Formats: sequence, structure tokens, C-alpha cells
Amino acid sequence: MSLPNQADESITFDTFMEGVWRQNPVFVMVLGMCPTLAVTVSAVNGLSMGAATTFVLTSSCFLISLIRNLVPKEVRIATYIVIIATFVTLVDYLIQATSLKLYEALGAFIQLIVVNCIILGRAEAHASKNPPLKAVVNALGMGVGFTIGLFTLGGTREILGAGKLFGISLFGEHFQPWVVMVLPPGGFFVLGGWLLLFALFRGKPATEGGHHHGA
Repeated sequence: MSLPNQADESITFDTFMEGVWRQNPVFVMVLGMCPTLAVTVSAVNGLSMGAATTFVLTSSCFLISLIRNLVPKEVRIATYIVIIATFVTLVDYLIQATSLKLYEALGAFIQLIVVNCIILGRAEAHASKNPPLKAVVNALGMGVGFTIGLFTLGGTREILGAGKLFGISLFGEHFQPWVVMVLPPGGFFVLGGWLLLFALFRGKPATEGGHHHGA
């Protein structure tokens, strides 16, 4: 009697790890590059954008999975966008009410979560074809993987570009920051380095997943 339960647990864990490791949105599929490169000038920005995207992703996939059999195929994409936009609006107002400084730092990229291809892709490819629990677990894994990607990029750029992490000085007053790391070119340098490291850890060629691109 325990075998089915064990099988369910392994499938759930495997479904979660898909987005964290095998299909990491940033380091494998190279999706969502606009917010990834634009907001990751600090660890706080990366975590905040990752958390906002994860909330929208899991909430919208849950609702889309619930109504997957009720939505006509002809209007499914429009329906998905309306659902995603509703949760993005919630996040937008929540961040604005919580921290104006963070809201200004993330800027228009909060609203642009609506067109993030990670979310719409999960809605179409997974949530619309699976029950709510599996859809949520998969979406949560994708969100965690995206957050890890944003945090590692933001943390690296903040450490090298300002000598700080979460605003805390790490190297003292004599440290000479690499200012380029908090500028747009620094985002590309750090992303390239992490893509190479992630590919080496996975034991696959560095170019794998390079043909998948998104905004």
C-alpha cells in the first residue's frame, strides 16, 4: 500500500526540481532576460522580483488549472493573460504599499511580469494540462529556480560592484568596487559567468539551452 504514496511523492519532488535544476528559467532555458538583467543590481532587488514572479506564477497556474476544462480553446490565451494580469496588479499594489524605494527600483518590470514568457509558458504547457496540485508544485519550482537565478546574479553584482551584500559592507573602506558590475554591461558579464558555471555543474555543454530565448 505504501508504493503508490512513495511514487506520488517522488513525482511531486521531480516536478518541483524540474524548474529548480533541469529546466532552470535563467541558467538553462535563458528566459525572462529583460527583468533578469535590468533589476539584478542588488541581492534585494533580485529576491524581490523573484518572489513577486513566483507569487504570480503559482497563483495563476493554480487558477488556470482549476478552470482548464471550462475555458474554450479559442480564448484560452486571452483568459490566461487576464488571470496573470490580475495577480500582477495585486503584487504591484502590495509592493507599492510596502516599500516605495523597492517599487521605484523595480520600476516598470513589475507590470511587465504579465508578459513574462516563463509564466505564460507554464500556463499553456503545464497548468492547462495538469491538476491543481501538480500545476502548483511545478510552478513553485519554476519560481524558486527563477528566484535563485535573480539572487545569484544580483548578489554577485552587488558584491563586486559595491562591496556589499544586502547593503552590508563586506570588505571595508579600502575596497575598490568594480563599478561596471552595477551597470548594464556588468549584467551580461555576470550572466555569462553563471551560465558557464551552471553548465559545468550539470555536466552538459555550455551552449545547451542557448537556443531558448525570452523577454
